[in-house]
Amino acid sequence: MTGTTNPASSPDSRLDSGPDSGPVGTLGTVAFDCPDPWALGEFYARMLGGKLDSSEDEDDWVDLHLDGGRRISFQQAADWAPPTWPGGDRPQQAHIDVEVTDLDAAEKRVLALGARKVDHQPGASWRVFLDPVGHPFCLCAC
Repeated sequence: MTGTTNPASSPDSRLDSGPDSGPVGTLGTVAFDCPDPWALGEFYARMLGGKLDSSEDEDDWVDLHLDGGRRISFQQAADWAPPTWPGGDRPQQAHIDVEVTDLDAAEKRVLALGARKVDHQPGASWRVFLDPVGHPFCLCAC
């Protein structure tokens, strides 16, 4: 049967079943572990815009508030070790994609901010980089 989907495997059917269906909450932030929250926050603020802040009693946590109410946070981790990409002993676990209109121009800008381009580039419409402490991120043509 063409055009038919299995309702049991549909993501929507799993959310709409039972008395406790629907979302549990809303996304507050995505947090990155790092050795210096302010330094990494400044890198992402220069790349994505937004405003950095932290509470006066927390020097180990910094929030980057982006347009549209989105937020990325940075948390100090004394034993930080960057992931190895691709593969390796410490997998990437997560990364962000940054949509850009000009890959070449965006590449020059993130390199000037302190990013490093990785040797292995798996696609033509995106490029993989490491932020200053080693988190992978991609610039994606949109």
